[in-house]
Amino acid sequence: MRGMVLVLAAAIAVLIVSAPAVAHHGTAAFDTAKTVTTTGTIVEFKFANPHVQLSWEVKNDKGEKDLWQGELTAPNKLQRAGWTNQTLKPGDSVTISGYAVKSGAHTMWIRKLIGPGGQELPLFEE
Repeated sequence: MRGMVLVLAAAIAVLIVSAPAVAHHGTAAFDTAKTVTTTGTIVEFKFANPHVQLSWEVKNDKGEKDLWQGELTAPNKLQRAGWTNQTLKPGDSVTISGYAVKSGAHTMWIRKLIGPGGQELPLFEE
């Protein structure tokens, strides 16, 4: 009986600990009904877990620079799609499309990326 209680307690602990990981991948913050496209210059490229992060500058209608940030998938998945930690560098010109956050902040869930060579970079392994 005591063994069964320990197994049950361990199972409950695993479920509690793993729940934030499942919630982490939600899309509720993003407006998935509308795709936003920006063209700008890479400021920062973080090829690190849990998700690759990008920051880029975009000129707005007034000619001022707006800083955008976005998230891609995990680096190991991008590596299988052909990426390295040198795929993008500060100063690279890019066109990035995706779903912006509903709050209006310049944050995007990136769904398409045209790299500095003018070609679409694969965001998923095939």
